[in-house]
Amino acid sequence: MPKIKTKWICQNCGYETPKSLGKCPECSSWGSFVEEAYDTSRTAVSSNAAAFSDSAPCLINEITIENTIRFSSGIEEFDRVLGGGLVQGSIVLLAGDPGIGKSTILLQTSKSICNAGKKLLYVSAEESASQVKLRAQRLGVNSNSLYIYSQTNFELIKTQVDDLKPDVLIIDSIQAIYSQGITSSPGSVSQIRECTNILMDIAKNKNITVVVIGHVTKEGNIAGPKVLEHMVDTVIYFEGDRYKSYRLLRCMKNRFGTTNEVGVFNMEDDGLHEVSNPSELFLHERTQNITPGSVVIATNEGTRPLLLEIQALVGTTPYPSPRRVSNGIDYNRVLQILAVLEKRIGLNLSKQDVYVNVIGGLEIDEPAADLGVALAVATCARDVIVSPDTVIVGEIGLSGEIRSVNNLQKRIKEAEKLGFKKIIVPASNKISSDEFGEINVISVERLMDAIAACVYKDKNSHSSDKSV
Repeated sequence: MPKIKTKWICQNCGYETPKSLGKCPECSSWGSFVEEAYDTSRTAVSSNAAAFSDSAPCLINEITIENTIRFSSGIEEFDRVLGGGLVQGSIVLLAGDPGIGKSTILLQTSKSICNAGKKLLYVSAEESASQVKLRAQRLGVNSNSLYIYSQTNFELIKTQVDDLKPDVLIIDSIQAIYSQGITSSPGSVSQIRECTNILMDIAKNKNITVVVIGHVTKEGNIAGPKVLEHMVDTVIYFEGDRYKSYRLLRCMKNRFGTTNEVGVFNMEDDGLHEVSNPSELFLHERTQNITPGSVVIATNEGTRPLLLEIQALVGTTPYPSPRRVSNGIDYNRVLQILAVLEKRIGLNLSKQDVYVNVIGGLEIDEPAADLGVALAVATCARDVIVSPDTVIVGEIGLSGEIRSVNNLQKRIKEAEKLGFKKIIVPASNKISSDEFGEINVISVERLMDAIAACVYKDKNSHSSDKSV
């Protein structure tokens, strides 16, 4: 007879304990333990234990790679993030917030893949087949090689995979399916781990490309055990502001390509549309009537240069201690820049509220945006404006020096392509205007030099007689 016992498993990291704990000793999360039952008489054998048992060691020089090992998803921005397309026999995890467009992009991808002559099985564990059909009609998806299967039982899903033998398998989503061999509920650590193990076995043994949709927690992390991200070949986050129409595909792990690429999309009524020039998307509302505290920076999203607007607001605080608010850039980074402005420039912000915002809701995590943030704060505090045809690039050191950045040539070319006339760059990059055409490249070594180089000198400007 089976011997059923229970154990408590952390739903964030998979830590197991015989009794419930308030705080997980592994990941330090509170209230994450869930009781799960297991059969002690059942031999625990991993479902993918014999994945490569029939293969023998071979020399690396004898291994051949077929030209068809990678195929296009039909969406250029998606292929960019994947490193050139989907790889046969790989497993891809796509995660994102609810309603961000995960099912939409995969359904659009299904249309392109099927039109290329491949067979695809789309397993919908959260919607009925008729609901998927309604979305497909809105997106214009219609193919004779696209199969929709609304099922949550993983054993039945595996049976259909064996019968249909598809080239691509899409699971929507991994948290909604369950295996009968596990007594815990769908979405638990044990269920996610076991189902992913079987999917990995299907991908490697049957040479089927598997794409899995994953949920995220309120902190933005992929729901389930961290081992899920280690098991799959590629991890992609689908990001975006629910109040904006654009979406970003960001690769966090890729065994078959780079993790430095980002895809940009625009969500419309008929689905997701690729954005070939994201800089124009984020700057199209910017006019020539620039106010103090507004600058344009050249940042990198992966290997792609991207121009963004940063705005700062500085004003006298009515509170005993001034407020520091940062949106779209690391809060501690902003505090460090403000400290440099006070110490190296003499800008007194001790009684000033400071607000910094990246227009468009994008998150910036590279230090090349430091100089743009500093100039936005400084110009707003002294009520002067930066020339609207100027782009700012540079990292700020604690002593006020401007440090070099990577991929500067690409940033300058992007600014020149969009019609900007001047760009302020670190002198340590050793870039001159002779290397470019219409744009004037100004190299600066110190923060004070950058402030002097960017102040707008237009005689018609109300602030032309003011200086930082």
